[in-house]
Amino acid sequence: MPSSLALWMFLGVFAVLLSGYPVALALGGTALIFAAVGSLFGAFDTAFVQALPNRIFGIMNNQTLIAVPLFVFMGVMLERSQIAESLLETMSDLFGDMRGGLGISVTLVGMLMAASTGIVGATVVTMGLLSLPTMLKRNYDPALAAGTICASGTLGQIIPPSIVLVLLGEVISTAYQQAQLDMGIFAPETVSVGDLFAGALLPGLGLVLFYIMYLGLTAWLRPESMPAAPIQSIGTQREYLGIRIMKGLLPPLFLIFAVLGSIMGGLATPTEAASLGALGAILLAAVQGQFDIDKLRDVAQSTTQITSMVFLILIGASIFSLVFRGFGGDELVVELISDLPGGKFGAVLVVMLLMFVLGFVLDFIEITFVIVPVVGPVLLAMGLNPIWLGIMIALNLQTSFLTPPFGFALFYLRGVAPKEISTLQIYQGVAPFIAIQICMLAILAYWPELATWLPHVIYGS
Repeated sequence: MPSSLALWMFLGVFAVLLSGYPVALALGGTALIFAAVGSLFGAFDTAFVQALPNRIFGIMNNQTLIAVPLFVFMGVMLERSQIAESLLETMSDLFGDMRGGLGISVTLVGMLMAASTGIVGATVVTMGLLSLPTMLKRNYDPALAAGTICASGTLGQIIPPSIVLVLLGEVISTAYQQAQLDMGIFAPETVSVGDLFAGALLPGLGLVLFYIMYLGLTAWLRPESMPAAPIQSIGTQREYLGIRIMKGLLPPLFLIFAVLGSIMGGLATPTEAASLGALGAILLAAVQGQFDIDKLRDVAQSTTQITSMVFLILIGASIFSLVFRGFGGDELVVELISDLPGGKFGAVLVVMLLMFVLGFVLDFIEITFVIVPVVGPVLLAMGLNPIWLGIMIALNLQTSFLTPPFGFALFYLRGVAPKEISTLQIYQGVAPFIAIQICMLAILAYWPELATWLPHVIYGS
């Protein structure tokens, strides 16, 4: 009976979420209602709910999670400081006179924006506003232009420093320790956010390389879909190119390398590196003449709103997980996954398919805080590498962001795209990039060392 209530509670939460009710309140409220009903009929021990203050206090004292508002501040400050516009102009000058050069420029700028903001919605909207009109003006195929922007915008899911990886690192670490305790290992190993940052680097850069290869192949096979920029539009800018690179490209690159290098070099924790990134973003905005008190106030307010949303969802998810565990839901998940055919492969395949489908209707934050704590310990108890599993989940969620008809990146671009670009064209444009990402998932599944080699070299993980 209690296990069936856990399943009904899970379904109840998704029903409430689909109704449009706020995520944090849906998670916490539904769980408390089920806890009250279960306690009334003697099917739930209220001691689980009494553990909630300790959970919230643990969240408040978690040093790793302090990196979230700092990375958010860094990303919002760089977004509001017109860094993306400067990057796009510089990259367009570099690649503009080659066929497909603008598409490659958009991809590279999306990569740099991903590494500096880590916020998918902000990147897609910014790139859509800045680059889509230029691509259409240069007679790019509308579907190809839309697909390139959506795909490059979602790179913030996988390229560090990513908010997804910060949150996922904390959840995977807890799940890994729980799995080891369940296996009778009472001195459990841990997984850090730095491990996931290092593990995501090669798959993320590989994805960018595949995007560029696809664009280059398309420019060769269908030159009319990706024409080169007219020589006269770029010729007068060549003499100033070196200055523009120094001004527009090197400062954000230096900031990105400083943040990632300090983490991977063992010089700073992710939280310390995030504070360095926030301060660096302020200095970069000031150097470019884009900093004032009003902008600082605006960035601080946006950071507070985003951070509050994340932590409120985390609290709601903590209530949900406690009640779910109180109903014996974790045991039910163990039984369901253990009984799947195909052993570890079958279990991972089913969980990945589940997350892929849920990614259509839920944001990565809900999936990270609700689904991963439930299935993570079970999968990790099967002997899977936690870094590899974390990167697989991040890549999977990135793919779901692109997939029609509910991919979030598609909605973001639809909101800023001109009316002459149809929704069908956006769907057609992202299809090849979805295929590329599925191939990347398959490569990572077959070759886990792609995610585990670099963390082992750097940290010995």
